[in-house]
Amino acid sequence: MDVVNVMIQEKPVVIFSKSSCCMSHSIESLMRGFGANPTIYQLDQIPNGQQIERALMQLGFRQSVPAVFIGQQLIGNERQVMSLHIQNQLVPLLIQAGAIWI
Repeated sequence: MDVVNVMIQEKPVVIFSKSSCCMSHSIESLMRGFGANPTIYQLDQIPNGQQIERALMQLGFRQSVPAVFIGQQLIGNERQVMSLHIQNQLVPLLIQAGAIWI
């Protein structure tokens, strides 16, 4: 868990992804569409990717990727992000985290 905390520290939006995951790419595009610049960690392309996946599971994340953090808080996967977007709660979270300045 500490490894994840270090990776998300002081970053407004972090997405843990895999290069082959189309949903991760879609969530990244959504965030960029709002003007956010998410930090992306491709777990299949970094040396400790499997360790990070295990740490995410210890945090209670059941699905591998995408794992989205906004303001150092675990939001969840693409379903939770899209749910926030539909409820008009995603942009306020991004503003509060300092990811966008609207």
